[in-house]
Amino acid sequence: MPRIIAGSFRGRRLAAPAQSTRPTSDRVREAIGSMLGSRTDIAGARVLDLYAGTGALALEALSRGAGHAVLVESDRKAAAVARENIATCGAGDRARLVQRTVESFLAAPSASFDLVFLDPPYAVGADAVTDVLAALPAHLAPEAWVVLERGSRDPEPQWPDALEVVAGKAYGDTVITLAQAT
Repeated sequence: MPRIIAGSFRGRRLAAPAQSTRPTSDRVREAIGSMLGSRTDIAGARVLDLYAGTGALALEALSRGAGHAVLVESDRKAAAVARENIATCGAGDRARLVQRTVESFLAAPSASFDLVFLDPPYAVGADAVTDVLAALPAHLAPEAWVVLERGSRDPEPQWPDALEVVAGKAYGDTVITLAQAT
């Protein structure tokens, strides 16, 4: 069972649905926190968690001081678990769950975000991830950060010119890529 690694929610155990998601491991979330922490201060950041699953990435960011998070998840079971995890962390006043597809969310106008997590299911191919990345800049604040988590066997998606890849690292079967809006 995953747990929050650091910050005000540290140690809280998060629920995970039996089969509909692949939660980001504690080790990978800790690595993401370190990658971001050495480059930016997320205090007060507006976070967008696409393919939110359990909500662990957004909740970890809120625990570390982010101001507000929008979690986008289309799977009904995963969305129910994300709601439960938001409640477990007492983050209901700072987190909003949107139950719809990532593509439909990005097709509509929204606030701009300082930090975006993308953790698509393995079944989402590189072309679909490339399309999501292409739609993302319209939703980003200046100098926003984007964290992409994907399987190590997945082909690398195309990054739009508006996002500069600044770091990448593999953790077992998981690859983390960090990019910044230019």
